[in-house]
Amino acid sequence: MTDKARGADRRVVLLVLDSVGVGELPDAADYGDVGAHTLGHIAEAIDGFDLPNLRQMGLGNIEGIPQLDPVDKPAASFGRMIEKAQGKDTATGHWEFVGIIPDEPFRTFPDGFDDEIIDAFCRAIGVDGVLGNKAASGTVIIEELGREHIETGKPIVYTSADPVFQIAAHEDVVPIETLYEWCEKAYDIVIPAGLSRVIARPFVGEWPDYSRTSRRKDYTFPPPEKTVLDALQEAGVRTTGVGKIGNIYAHQGLDDEIKTEDNDDGVRVTIDCLGDRNGLIFTNLVDFDSKYGHRRDPQGYADALMRFDDQLPVILQAMDRGDLLIITADHGNDPTYEGTDHTREYVPLLVYEKDGEDNGRDLGTRATFADIGASLAAFYGVDWKVGESFL
Repeated sequence: MTDKARGADRRVVLLVLDSVGVGELPDAADYGDVGAHTLGHIAEAIDGFDLPNLRQMGLGNIEGIPQLDPVDKPAASFGRMIEKAQGKDTATGHWEFVGIIPDEPFRTFPDGFDDEIIDAFCRAIGVDGVLGNKAASGTVIIEELGREHIETGKPIVYTSADPVFQIAAHEDVVPIETLYEWCEKAYDIVIPAGLSRVIARPFVGEWPDYSRTSRRKDYTFPPPEKTVLDALQEAGVRTTGVGKIGNIYAHQGLDDEIKTEDNDDGVRVTIDCLGDRNGLIFTNLVDFDSKYGHRRDPQGYADALMRFDDQLPVILQAMDRGDLLIITADHGNDPTYEGTDHTREYVPLLVYEKDGEDNGRDLGTRATFADIGASLAAFYGVDWKVGESFL
């Protein structure tokens, strides 16, 4: 990268395109994901699909993406990364970004939670049963079970491809503070069982027009060790989490957290942050995963990617000379694949310095997501031992 004095006033945008994988990892068979390729299969399935701005950055030059045309002179450095940790969930991927590589994966429950977990939860909150207890979309399951919940008062319990225990309840049936108390009691039960998070999912309305409210609350198992976010904070670097970043890290290592409503809002907030702060701006754009990957909607996924591609020049324009942009993903979620689970895939890596002289390099295949954290540390001149900087 170009020679610029190191300091907390330097700026990085780390942008996670949630679930935009770029092809099966060598161990995909261990996860039932042989043949998965989120980005490639979308490109094959959708007529007219193109990402011209991301391709100009070098997306099509990354190894293993033959479906997108490469360019002769990529504007950014490009490569792909292997997830070293076991797993394919949000927490594992994001933890590895910042230097935490767990020895054991979190547990997921694609077929619903064990009787032991549900029974313990029911005893703890004083109910005689739950509704649901399966992997499901949050909006779909409240439409399916909302009326029964209102009639019985039983909580709706469900999970996803992530190691999470989610509790949905109508605010007129279960007061919000009671729902939060249920989540606190669930936390003590499910975190020791290997999950990473409990989420309160309040909703309102009448069937079939239920809507989830803004009073969602996450109870997250914190990173067990110091992360590069903590190291940056200690060095005086301002760290801002945009979207669900704060929830993922249990609100540790972040000076500011800004919640967002959707991808468009996440992009807008990121651009606003470029206008009023320095340091690290760490954004997760979750719609690719939550709205289109899990729901196996390749057209919706493609439209969302093309929408982001249209917005990318605005982000680049908002950057100042010497600012660094890193675009990556945390796992795959191939919308053409069987089931509704995440997929074990390589993730893309695009690294762009505004007006830099060292853009356009082939960064190859990185051995771990932790190279992200090592690069952040190198950019800010912070001592860090996990991963290898690509700067």
